[in-house]
Amino acid sequence: MSLAWSGLVIYGLAGGLSSLIFRLSILILVTTIAGRSLRLHSWIDVLPYSLFWALSMGVLDAVYAVPFSGWVLYADWSLWVGYGLVAIVPLFTPLMHSLPKRVDN
Repeated sequence: MSLAWSGLVIYGLAGGLSSLIFRLSILILVTTIAGRSLRLHSWIDVLPYSLFWALSMGVLDAVYAVPFSGWVLYADWSLWVGYGLVAIVPLFTPLMHSLPKRVDN
């Protein structure tokens, strides 16, 4: 996400609806890849990981972003949408795994 955001800022594309859609798409793609990499077969098994990832984002924002932007950072609704997506999107990744083929004898 940081790389995508940096690219948008460098090329002056950080504002607007297309930027928001692009950033959300990147976030959904990254969280889907992370969830699938767990190779778990139930959303309940993925839940601790996704909650930890969202909590980690909040802590890292507090450590790295708050000194520059202040605590008002947490008043931005899009930040909370991002945390929510990180917590929720990986829960759907077990649905993407193909089930093993049934072998009848």
